[in-house]
This record gives sequence, structure tokens and C-alpha cells, in this order.
Amino acid sequence: MKETKKFSMGTAFIAIAALTVTLPAISQAEQVSSRLQGADPHAIFINNELWVFPTGGPAGWGSGRLGAWSSSDLKTWKSRGEIINRDKIRWFEADGSKRHYLWAPSIVQSRGRWYFYYSVGPQSPTPSRIGVAVADKPAGPYVDSGKPLLTGGRGFEAIDPMVFVDPRSRKPYLYAGGSAGAKLRVFELTSDMMSIKREVSVKQPPFFTEAPFMHERNGIYYLSYSKGRWNNASYSVHYATARTPAGPWQYRGAILTSDRAHQGPGHHSFVQDPNSGEWLIVYHRYEGPNDKSTFAGKRRIVIDRVTYRADGTIRPIEMERHSEFDKGLSAAPPSKPDAVLGRCCP
Repeated sequence: MKETKKFSMGTAFIAIAALTVTLPAISQAEQVSSRLQGADPHAIFINNELWVFPTGGPAGWGSGRLGAWSSSDLKTWKSRGEIINRDKIRWFEADGSKRHYLWAPSIVQSRGRWYFYYSVGPQSPTPSRIGVAVADKPAGPYVDSGKPLLTGGRGFEAIDPMVFVDPRSRKPYLYAGGSAGAKLRVFELTSDMMSIKREVSVKQPPFFTEAPFMHERNGIYYLSYSKGRWNNASYSVHYATARTPAGPWQYRGAILTSDRAHQGPGHHSFVQDPNSGEWLIVYHRYEGPNDKSTFAGKRRIVIDRVTYRADGTIRPIEMERHSEFDKGLSAAPPSKPDAVLGRCCP
């Protein structure tokens, strides 16, 4: 990864909310000094820019295509255009279902190419599916593999893919599943990232509902995920740790939960700033107090800084009541971890 400028997180909170400008066709990249709306963000640093691949977004993105945005300072965001469109997925309607949607993307680079994973659903009346497309550049053009990578059924929903390449073994793992069946499954992928090599037996982590994410730090593997229903205050982020990408998991608790000002935080990703070494969590939530049992309206994508204690556990994140949209990134040094007794992971 080429490093060209200082990139350090200095604010505790930056939100990407609804756009207030009319955008041209998203196939053209343009600068926007505004805020985005969306959900299920997968974030990754590419050449010192933070790229966010969400479900939905500004007007026109809809449920039939997925796109991306990037920023070098978290103040000015550039549309990276359309990543994939349902019209370019030959098998999209092959199951005969009347309703199909694209959501919850994930992206990873391997051996010089980019692999984009996505959910096709819903699960009713036919099983949900996960697809994969490949490109030579992160913004595409992407070519779909021509068939589902994974199909749900028998109580398992093939949704919310997350692909993690183990920095130790270099083996690629697919984490997927959740919602109604609330079942996590893990698979090792083949070296071409386009097929499943084998399923890895894992024990279900406590309170798992959906949206698994894996990251590794200092030899500790962090499996984080969403608990609760996506459109009410129960939605939250929990995590467990292990010494391998497949567990056994030690449950560590919740790190993002609803408060009076923000509701339903979840479906997140962790990403490390390649220059400062700081970790960020990128997630969505509903803004403002809400007394209803089921929320309506648009979700907002939020970026917060992550603090690890000395034993490797994660401090619960206190969501800021007042956003700092325009502060962006500063040169403030990373905060020191809390000093606590004991060790995180046996």
C-alpha cells in the first residue's frame, strides 16, 4: 500500500448522513462536501483513502445496485460509482422469486485482484444467496462469477458475507449467516477466492443475530457481530475473541448499544489506519430519540475510534451526541489503551 500523506483519526465521531445535493449519474466520480446515508458499511483503506461500500445510499442507488465512496480526510467524499448492478448478475432471478435485493457487501484484495461479495435475498420464498465478483481495480469494472458462491436453506440464511484473509496462514475465510435462523457458518475459500474449499465447524457465539466481522490484532482474533432486530433499539454490536479465526470463542460483551440520542447501532466493520495504526469502527444507526418499537426512516453511516485496553479487550464505545462532521482527521496522536489487570485471551 503506497503511503503519501499523514492520515490520523483525531475526532471521536464522524457521521456520514443524508446527501443534501443532487448527484449526477453514479457511474461518474465527483467530489461532494456533504454527508451520506446508507447501511451495512464495509470499510477499507486503499492508498491512504478510506473507502466505504454500503447498502443503499443517495437517491438513485436503490436496492438493485451497490456502489462505493472514498475520502482522504473524512470531510470530502468522492463517489466511486457503481460496483455491481443486478442486471450484470445472470443468476439473480434464476430462482423464480418475485422479489430480489442486493445488500451487505464485503470486499477484499488478494494476489493483486479485488473480490466483491454481496447478499441476494430475501430468504422467502426461495433461499437467500451470496455472490462474488472480481475486478483488477477496487472501483471495477467487476465481473460476476456466474453462479452463487453460497445458497441458504434448512434454517440457514446465506447473507452478510465477510471475507477475512488470515495474516498468519494466508488462508481466506468466509463468515456468513444470521437473521431469522441466527446461525453463523464459516468456510475456507479456495485460493482463487471464488469457490468454497470446505466448511469449518464453529460453535455459535453468544447473542449472535447477523453481520459477522473478523479482524486480527496482536495475535488475537476478534469476531464481532450484530444482536437484535435491525429496525429497533435492540440492535447492537457484540464481540468474542479467540486465538484462531475459527474459535473457540470467548464472549466479551457489547461494544455498541442504543442510547437516548442514537438507536440501533450495528452491521459494522473494523479498519486500521495504515499510517497512525489506529483502529476505527464503521457502522450504521438511526439518529435521534425514538420511542417506537419499530423504526422508520434512513439509517446513517458513522465512524468512531476504537480503544483497546492493555489486555486486548475493547472499551465500549460511547456514541457522541453532537456530531463533528466537518472536523475530519487531525494529527492528534492515538489515545493510550487503558491499563487493566489480566490477559484477554488464553
